[in-house]
Amino acid sequence: MLSKCLGLAIEKLLVSNKSPSRKAGELDNRGSHYYLALYWSEALANQNKDPELRNEFKKLHHLLKSNESEIITELNEMQGNKVDLGGYYSVDNQETEVIMRPSSTLNNIINTH
Repeated sequence: MLSKCLGLAIEKLLVSNKSPSRKAGELDNRGSHYYLALYWSEALANQNKDPELRNEFKKLHHLLKSNESEIITELNEMQGNKVDLGGYYSVDNQETEVIMRPSSTLNNIINTH
C-alpha cells in the first residue's frame, strides 16, 4: 500500500508541476519534497484497503494541507542566501539541518507525527 500510494503521489507531483525550479523564490528541492509528502499522505489517507494506515495518515495530511502556504513561504524565504555548511566534504550536520529544514511549521508536524 505504501509503494502504491507513493506512485500516486509521484504522479500527482509531476502532473501538478511541483518539480524544483532553478530560480530563487520559486519551488526548490525542499518545496518539492514537501509536496511529495503532502500527496503521499493524501493518497494514504484516501485509500480503503488498509483502514489502520488510512486513519494514521488522515491527521498528518490535514496538518500538511492546512499549513501549506505557511510552509512554502518559510521554505522559499531561505533561498538565495549564501550559507556556510562548515566544510565541503565533511559538513557540519547541525548547520546543514538548519539550512535544509528551514520551515519550523513543517518541522513541528514531522517531529510530532
